[in-house]
Amino acid sequence: MSRRNWEVFPGRNKFYCDGRIIMARNNGVFYFTVILIVITTGLFFAFDSVYLFKHLSPAVPIIAAWLFFFVMATLLRTAFSDPGIVPRASADEAAYIEKSMAEPPSGDPQTYRPPPRTKEVTVNGQTIKLKFCFTCKIFRPPRASHCSMCDNCVERFDHHCPWVGNCVGKRNYKFFYMFLLSLSIHCCYIFAFVIIHLVMCKENRSFVDAMKESPARYPFTVYHTVVCFFSIWSIVGLTGFHTYLVASNQTTNEDIKGSFSSRRGQDNYNPYSVGSSCGNCLAVICGPMEPSLLDRRGMVIPEPPESA
Repeated sequence: MSRRNWEVFPGRNKFYCDGRIIMARNNGVFYFTVILIVITTGLFFAFDSVYLFKHLSPAVPIIAAWLFFFVMATLLRTAFSDPGIVPRASADEAAYIEKSMAEPPSGDPQTYRPPPRTKEVTVNGQTIKLKFCFTCKIFRPPRASHCSMCDNCVERFDHHCPWVGNCVGKRNYKFFYMFLLSLSIHCCYIFAFVIIHLVMCKENRSFVDAMKESPARYPFTVYHTVVCFFSIWSIVGLTGFHTYLVASNQTTNEDIKGSFSSRRGQDNYNPYSVGSSCGNCLAVICGPMEPSLLDRRGMVIPEPPESA
């Protein structure tokens, strides 16, 4: 019986919809992220938006709904996309590479030196070392790294994010950044209008009395306030960090390793930067999305039978 490539994929991933959706195998935190966003937004519409619609502006719930759908769209696009997985070497290619590294060629075995495990390429005048991946049996492309969680080499590897249930790399980083940015705005928006709702209800009463105006609303108001307040600090902080990365055209992996730090020498610089923050933002966010290197839905080519 013929099978598709995703059914025999060697990485630690899950596939859905006949290979159209790819996620990390351990994606439980992703579902928690979805539930948290949906519940928080749903409670805002149930207990705050009606009052604000009548007494402040009809635009308040409309904007909140638009932000919610944009947050969910970018989250799902990040979670369900191929992050830029580099295909592994075929069995024949892997066997040839392993043989060339293990066996000396004809000649004096004493003078044999195995092939180097790195290659050097030049990118915009900067020398970049390509490391050999012994799992995928390939020399990783520039900026690629092997994810230990998904067991794949990923182009322009940023990090593995359990909150989105996927690696973040070349093909889904722009959606990840837009998810963070829109989620930051969404949290600040809900938090601000929950406070405005309480202030408008306060009138001549104390703030605590306004919160206790309706016993049914009180626990949900507290939930909104606490969740949004603490979420703002972490999400906005993370968004700020990735804004810095986008403006400098770096990845989290490169920043942690200090790949382009001046401490490595005066001649060390980021060859991927276009020279300005605005230019880097346009290159990262508005650049074209390259096609996936994985033929996930292609049919597995059966190996020819061995001759007797």
